[in-house]
Amino acid sequence: MLNSSIFVVGSANTDMVIQVAHLPKPGETVIGDKFSKVQGGKGANQAVAARRAGGKVYFVGCVGKDDFGKNTRAALSSEGIDVTYLAQDSQASSGVALIFVDLKGENCIAVASGANRLLRSSDVEAAFNRIDPADIVLVQQEIPAEIVKQAIRQGQQKEAIIILNPAPACPFDLELLPYISYLVPNEIETEMLTGIRVQCEDDARLAATQLLSLGAKNVLITLGAQGVWIANAYEQQLVKGFEVATLDTTAAGDVFCGALAVAITEQRNLLEASTFACAAAALSVTKVGAQPSAPTRVEIDAFLNINR
Repeated sequence: MLNSSIFVVGSANTDMVIQVAHLPKPGETVIGDKFSKVQGGKGANQAVAARRAGGKVYFVGCVGKDDFGKNTRAALSSEGIDVTYLAQDSQASSGVALIFVDLKGENCIAVASGANRLLRSSDVEAAFNRIDPADIVLVQQEIPAEIVKQAIRQGQQKEAIIILNPAPACPFDLELLPYISYLVPNEIETEMLTGIRVQCEDDARLAATQLLSLGAKNVLITLGAQGVWIANAYEQQLVKGFEVATLDTTAAGDVFCGALAVAITEQRNLLEASTFACAAAALSVTKVGAQPSAPTRVEIDAFLNINR
């Protein structure tokens, strides 16, 4: 598996980020501080995180034929990500996200998906012709549900390892869970999948047990600064997060998923892979912006050496 590739099927956006003293309430206008325009989108974020962590990455997505789309392609390519399967569509603008980040690093986000919703079945099929057994398919839910299902089913047929980050929280076909090698929801997404509100470790254990019973091989419930609850047929435990000074949590979950994919290609066990991913996510919240916050492999290894 050490030479395995990571195929990220997902969204690519341009993020418009405003730092504010507090998140606006309905009807409230908040005067912000700094503004930045950075590359984002859950799929692209995870692709960049995986590449910087040392993975060989292909990105499968769709952007518009506009400046945002051109910039996205150039940015991903400059990271060393293969963009052969990043389609362009003239019918819609590229995806855009408007993000507010407060002084505590918390955020609220609105997304105009644009061309992300036009990712076609044929685009996925073309990319998956290159998949070998033991490659990884990493997918989220900012693209059409039918494309998510296709990526999972076709990836499984190719004997790939399937990682699903069911974000943002929305209905998901639970019959697909037996195809999932690693399921990575946060507390909100876990509640959407199970009906269990995760407020403590016992809740996480109960929810993870339910998801395992439905067919998922490994479950990793991300719990923000607390860490991640991991579970499979052999173990269940909390992997504690690392204490850092938080500036922006925008892409922490995406960085976790990208780093996790790399750790899996390196044949790390669930505990080791989760610890590696937690370290990457911790480093990401110390910086502002989605993709700019993804740490390099050198940074992750150094952080782990200090915090062992």
